[in-house]
Amino acid sequence: MDYLVGIDLGSTNLKAIVYDATGRVAARASRPTQRFNPDPQRPQWAIWKPEQIWGGVAESLREAIGQLDDPSLIRGVAVTGMGMDGVPLDEQGHWLYPFISWHCPRTEPQHKWWLEHVGAERQFAIGGNQIWVFNTVLRILWMMENEPQILARAHKWVLIEDFVNFMLCGALATDYSMASTTLLFDQRRQVWSDELVAKSGIRRDLLCDPQPSGTILGQVHAGAAEATGLPAGTPVVLGGHDYLCGALPTGAFRPGVVSDVTGTWEMVVAAIPEPVLTPAVREMGILVDSHVAPGMWAVMGATVAADQLEWFRREYGQPERLRAEQEGGVDWDYLMQAAAQSPPGAHGCLFLPHMSGSHCPVVDHRSLGAFAGLRNITTKGDMLRAIIEGLDYQFLQVVRGLEHGLGVRPEAIVAIGGAIHNAFWMQNKADVVGKPIEVPEIEEAVVLGAALLAGIGVGVYRDVADAYAQVHRPGRVYEPDPALNARYREWFAVFETLYPALKASHAAIAPA
Repeated sequence: MDYLVGIDLGSTNLKAIVYDATGRVAARASRPTQRFNPDPQRPQWAIWKPEQIWGGVAESLREAIGQLDDPSLIRGVAVTGMGMDGVPLDEQGHWLYPFISWHCPRTEPQHKWWLEHVGAERQFAIGGNQIWVFNTVLRILWMMENEPQILARAHKWVLIEDFVNFMLCGALATDYSMASTTLLFDQRRQVWSDELVAKSGIRRDLLCDPQPSGTILGQVHAGAAEATGLPAGTPVVLGGHDYLCGALPTGAFRPGVVSDVTGTWEMVVAAIPEPVLTPAVREMGILVDSHVAPGMWAVMGATVAADQLEWFRREYGQPERLRAEQEGGVDWDYLMQAAAQSPPGAHGCLFLPHMSGSHCPVVDHRSLGAFAGLRNITTKGDMLRAIIEGLDYQFLQVVRGLEHGLGVRPEAIVAIGGAIHNAFWMQNKADVVGKPIEVPEIEEAVVLGAALLAGIGVGVYRDVADAYAQVHRPGRVYEPDPALNARYREWFAVFETLYPALKASHAAIAPA
């Protein structure tokens, strides 16, 4: 039996999971990812400590590997996780400054500078990026301006996944998908962009050379073996960005397969055979990244999703929390019962899910959330159902944006993420979009995707298609109700009038 190890560096947890070649979990462990606020005078600043990231990974690996009868059967290990956060290392491999977390707003001046001197249009035409305040190059620019002596001592700026790879085997490299998050990557040529590096003013040799996911970087050295329990000599294979690794075991690297990753945010992902870097795609807020699947690119539209349900739960779910304490169960179950008792269309109540602005396919960060159609007979269940329906209308907008802007034809929709545990939400999404939605029977798709890349690198699988074939297990399929879908198409047309009708009003009252 072959074992493969996936490591996931998430914003909440650091996970280590051991899989067999069929994708079944053999062992697992995790540790919390601890975010720190280093400066009492600047409470919004946020960092990750390198020693905590590595320590949590090492402890998780040691615990998981300790559950195996024979660790020598581990064939390879690969890392996935959050993008963009990086750390400067000196020539001896010592970290010189902590990771600036993606939560940290300190790079807002650098964000403004990049927009003025590079511009959103040119950035997208080269790198396929929407420019976000936490992109990697902006952290480096902040260091250049605020900690120049530290940056002058740096040998390499290492992204967080690449840092763990370095701690495991001593290699300094990155993959195409992680390089895509930096604002410095040429998406067509899959190399660092001479133009963008020159405009940034940073040293080219500060950057690790990009390589394809699935490349063997080296072997676990003796020090890492002692810290983690991994056998010395275990191949370390280049993984990739988390949401793209999650596309491998779901089959969302194949044309026509759309991956729907729903949690706090909803990410709608599809694979394309070449990068499409047109103004129309940029204006929809879509990202174009190099895929972890060789020879493919990924398009992704992201919107805020479950965070808006959590708002409702927090502000209006006190009776359900009390009921759960008294009668047992989970407050969410009682809330969803109330939503399900409201009829489709929520008695005419509509919700515009822009509580954190609009991100895709309409980009308007000053847009606000809104309920429409409230009457004195509207119930809590109606409002909650309206939120879910509004989120699903938003999902349909993103899917249509991929269709019209990129020619993606969604023949199959595969769902992963926390929302798959909410059957009412999943069924409503299928009814709204009018297509079946499959929830495959896999555990931790993102971590499994990293493990599959390790298996491809060491030859357990021939390629991504072979890996998918060996681990795919169909799960529940939510079939749309045709009659209900016809009604939702009518209500969707009304939903689409909400944003333009409220745009000016929201711009006038939105915080500056």
